[in-house]
Amino acid sequence: MTSPAASAAPLPGAPFVCYQNGRLMVEGVALSELARQHGTPLFVYSKAAILAALAAYQRGLAGREALICYAMKANSSLAILKLLADAGCGFDIVSGGELERALAAGATPSKIVFSGVGKTRAEMRRALEAGVGCFNVESRAELDVLSEVAAASGVRAPVSIRVNPNVDARTHPYISTGLKGNKFGIAHDEALAAYRHAAGLPDLRVVGIDCHIGSQITESAPYLEAMDRVLDLVTQIEAAGIPIHHIDFGGGLGIDYNGDTPPAADVLWQQLLGKLDARGFGSRKILIEPGRSLVGNAGVCLTEVLFLKPGEQKSFCIVDAAMNDLPRPALYEAFHRIVPLAEAGSTADAVTYDVVGPVCESGDWLGRDRVLAVQQGDVLAVLSAGAYCMSMSSNYNTRPRAAEVLVDGVSARVIRQRESVQDLWRGESP
Repeated sequence: MTSPAASAAPLPGAPFVCYQNGRLMVEGVALSELARQHGTPLFVYSKAAILAALAAYQRGLAGREALICYAMKANSSLAILKLLADAGCGFDIVSGGELERALAAGATPSKIVFSGVGKTRAEMRRALEAGVGCFNVESRAELDVLSEVAAASGVRAPVSIRVNPNVDARTHPYISTGLKGNKFGIAHDEALAAYRHAAGLPDLRVVGIDCHIGSQITESAPYLEAMDRVLDLVTQIEAAGIPIHHIDFGGGLGIDYNGDTPPAADVLWQQLLGKLDARGFGSRKILIEPGRSLVGNAGVCLTEVLFLKPGEQKSFCIVDAAMNDLPRPALYEAFHRIVPLAEAGSTADAVTYDVVGPVCESGDWLGRDRVLAVQQGDVLAVLSAGAYCMSMSSNYNTRPRAAEVLVDGVSARVIRQRESVQDLWRGESP
């Protein structure tokens, strides 16, 4: 394996991915070597990229009482969770399974916030038993059920209410969560009544307020608007005699997939903290829930070119990764850069391809209209694949899920073994 070259320029949106001596590298490791050793499809993550993304948040919140809770739905691989736990992060979870994963990775239970619109009684009981720091509650009905479960468990449940501020995050409608028509949270104009209701339930303990407006947000304005609306509510709630100990502003900051220009995390938080100070809330404890922005640009997916198929209207580059491995294009028509592992010289032989997988769906594509000079047997890298790829992957078409590798400098280790086909029917009976 090769030592990193300081002069190599990183690829757009991939700060620790670059060509060195004609080979595509993650930190100091050649991706061609990883593909040869471990096969494809293969997810590869940069430890340095994850920690650098986290450091931007830590800089932005320096000197404040703040807790960064990684939204683990973005990527819940145990090694990544442990890396972030060791760096001081808490976790934002949305299921009982995520709770167990976080605990298995060494999470501090009091640094866990439990979000989600449909928590079951069993999940509530287990979270109370584990001692999670807070339940982000999303309906009055959930307040009542959580109170019942807490009473039966002999504890008081710490709660914040997720407020839906009706703020447009200006993102894809499937990942927008802060508008009136979304299923998330309690409407802004109903929040005060919900807090009064929560405060009247003896087995609940109100500790905070929560807001999350969407994902892949690339502008500061929606955050600033949402903060104003949340702080207005905090003023009303505390005037009603209900103290709010922490304010959770959620996550959702976007990354660079295709020339996107979201604000840097430290710059964004300088703006938000300025508003917080101006409104007299500068000493309040802050929680945030970043996910994609910590891991998205830290990952690539390697995939082998199986066939090149020319056609009358389209030419297809058929690869061994598919919508079950990388579901974002099929779900959101999302864009991921796709580049060869060998640095292209002349583009004379380049062809415009749709890069597609082997799954039997027309929606199984990874990239449309990509100009590539490739041959059968080449390996391509799909960039910005660290978030919402492996965590959303499936076994559709009875396809085993990919292996995962974590790179640290010039070393790399397998953090998830490739599934076997036998793994896929474990627990089934013919």
